[in-house]
Amino acid sequence: RRGARRAFLGSGRPVIRNALTVDLEDWFQVSNFDSLVSRASWPDRPSRVERNTRVLLDLFDESGAKATFFVLGWIAERFPALIREVRDRGHDLASHGYGHELVYTLTPESFASDLARARDAIVSAAGVTPRGYRAPSFSIDSRSYWALDVLAREGIAYDSSIFPVSHPRYGVPGFSRTPTRLRTNAGRVIAEFPLTTWRVLGRNLGASGGGYLRLFPLAVLERAFRAMNEQGEPACLYVHPWEIDPEQPRLPVRGLGRLTHYTNLRKTEGRLRRLLREFAFAPMEDCLREAPGIAAPPREIRA
Repeated sequence: RRGARRAFLGSGRPVIRNALTVDLEDWFQVSNFDSLVSRASWPDRPSRVERNTRVLLDLFDESGAKATFFVLGWIAERFPALIREVRDRGHDLASHGYGHELVYTLTPESFASDLARARDAIVSAAGVTPRGYRAPSFSIDSRSYWALDVLAREGIAYDSSIFPVSHPRYGVPGFSRTPTRLRTNAGRVIAEFPLTTWRVLGRNLGASGGGYLRLFPLAVLERAFRAMNEQGEPACLYVHPWEIDPEQPRLPVRGLGRLTHYTNLRKTEGRLRRLLREFAFAPMEDCLREAPGIAAPPREIRA
């Protein structure tokens, strides 16, 4: 039940609820396609976001799980009825920015403008002011810690953009692997829910969803989630609507981009069903209220 205290197993151990999240964007809006698909062409692309999002909504209804949908403002402007449906089916609405631009390519001013435009689109669509944010492609890292101060200044209570891994596009390998509060260089405080990793041989392996859900054996995510929960910590699962759509149009993306976007799309739905059976899930803000590290003093983080 939303807002309830943790349930307990027969042994008296609490059932840890994990954050279930959706990055609500269309198939052509991913960073892998930035060199192939101009933003000016977005309105002319065949959209598949309504159908795909409803598949996820039905899947979540079957399991009784509620999620946080990080909504792209561009989508909220064009599909307001879909955003209201997500709200009406009991899920939280948060922000994914407006134009899916990498944060570290923006200035603080242009980032604030993108954030405000996304907020206004979500409010207009569903009457909900987003309290959470996730950067496109997890693009808040050591180059863009300044964005955390902008988020806190603009009323965002929690962020889920930092991935404690090494990756060509994103990542802060030494960052906390569990939810924590951060104090920015301007003295503002914001909660951070990092993407889940599995610690293997002294390194962090991404194990939170997306391409990691499709490329790795499912046992990797299961072990990572269990390890977090055994420590009393929530894990985070994320998925995009296009990841349950193997019939989406194909673009001539090469190399790593092709591998991470198109591999195992037919397996996503089945793997999601299994995770939803095996673990307890809730919206991110609910999980943050229960996370041990959120009660600790904020960590200093500086741009």
